[in-house]
Amino acid sequence: MKKILVWDIPTRVGHWLLVAAFIVSFLSGDSEEWRLIHVTAGYALAGALAFRLFWGIAGTRYARFKSFIFSPRQLIDYLASLLKGKPEHWIGHNPAGSYAIYALLSLGMIVVASGWAAYAGVGGEWLVETHDVLSKAMLGVVGFHVLGVIISSRLHGENLVLSMVTGLKQGAKTHAIASGKKYWSILLLGSVVSAGLMSLVR
Repeated sequence: MKKILVWDIPTRVGHWLLVAAFIVSFLSGDSEEWRLIHVTAGYALAGALAFRLFWGIAGTRYARFKSFIFSPRQLIDYLASLLKGKPEHWIGHNPAGSYAIYALLSLGMIVVASGWAAYAGVGGEWLVETHDVLSKAMLGVVGFHVLGVIISSRLHGENLVLSMVTGLKQGAKTHAIASGKKYWSILLLGSVVSAGLMSLVR
C-alpha cells in the first residue's frame, strides 16, 4: 500500500469551499447586520453545490457519484465493521461517507432554495423558520460526518482530513487517478464567485 492520488484538485477545493460557505452562512444567519454576508455566502454555497453536481458526473473516478452508490445493506455492514474496530478500507468514499455526502448535497440544495425564497419574500415567516430548521439539520449531518471521519481515520490509521488537502490516500498504484484536473478548478471558482456576485444584484 502506497500513497496514491485519489482526490482531484476541483474535488478538494470544492469540498473546502462548501465548508467555508456553510460556516459563514450559518454563523451570520441570525444577524441582521450581517445579512448581506449571509446571503452572499448562501449564493456562493449554491455555486459550489452546482459545480459538485456537475463534477459528480464529469469528474474523475472517485469524484463521480456512480463510484459511491451503496445499498442500505452495505451501509449497515460497514457500520457494523466500524463497531468491531475492523472496517473495510475503501480507496474512495466508504458507504457511511457516501450517505453523508448525499444527505449534505440534498439538504444543501433545499437550504439554498428555501433561503433564496425567504430572501425574495416568498412564503412568509413559516419559510424563514423552515430554512432555519433545515440549516440546523444540515449542521447535524455535518457533525456526524466529521465524527465519522475522525473514527475512520483512527481505525484505518490514515488521516482522512489531510487526504482531502493533499489528495493522497493509501492504495495500490493501479487505483490512482491519472490527473489532478487542476484547470477545472477555474470553472469551480468561476461558478462560486459568479453566484456570490449575484447576491449583490438584487
